[in-house]
Amino acid sequence: MSPAQTEKKLSLIVASLLPYLRRYARALTGDQQTGDKYAATTLEALLTDRTVFDQIESPKVALFHAFHLIWSSAGAPTGEDETGLAKRAQAHLRRLTPNTREALLLHTIEDFSLDEVAQIMDVAVAEVEYLLGVAETEMAQSIQGRVMVIEDEAIIALDLQGIIADMGHQITGVASIASEAVKLAAETHPDLILSDIQLADGSSGIDAVNEILRGAAEVPVIFITAFPERLLTGERPEPAFVITKPYSEEQVRSAISQAMFFASTETLVS
Repeated sequence: MSPAQTEKKLSLIVASLLPYLRRYARALTGDQQTGDKYAATTLEALLTDRTVFDQIESPKVALFHAFHLIWSSAGAPTGEDETGLAKRAQAHLRRLTPNTREALLLHTIEDFSLDEVAQIMDVAVAEVEYLLGVAETEMAQSIQGRVMVIEDEAIIALDLQGIIADMGHQITGVASIASEAVKLAAETHPDLILSDIQLADGSSGIDAVNEILRGAAEVPVIFITAFPERLLTGERPEPAFVITKPYSEEQVRSAISQAMFFASTETLVS
């Protein structure tokens, strides 16, 4: 394969991985614009130095490692110029043990193995295990709130309710169609929404959430979908957390804990 062909192949691989890097950056910073800036900076750095892809066998691990180097060198910025939800999110970040959120997001949301997380963060596997334990403790103890579920599959809805209840959160209700979800949100004022995309009557969970957010713009949302790339296009506002179906309980618990911690409001009970 010629150098030009190798270059083109690598570019295509990176392009296919970019939605997942943007998801990680978005969840890590709590702000789509800020997350995209770090993802873009990573790509710019790779244009001048791609040796990381020679040093690490997995292109995805290499890409996230390059991001982590830039993120770490910036000192995990505190976002002092942010306002509203993003400002509160950054305030919460400053109270966390360093590197715990990174480890938790990489392992539970991005589904990297412990060895891969260690490669990305350039630490020992034992350090990753320690960081995960600290992160889970800090998140679990942080805050509780009211959660609404938008899901048309009864078994999945029941499973999500069980996870939510076991975590100590209150379930405000379950909606299976968009119009029902909008009405339920207006009546119960949830602190967090878990939503599927395609609902029972052919309506859209995205449309339902957008309608809800017109009246409650700072309610955090976790989308659970078999097609996460459809939400990670960069062409419109995106949720901080997107979980891929089939999901694991660990992924759901992690996303809920972080969303509650990251986007807590005065209505939440600490």
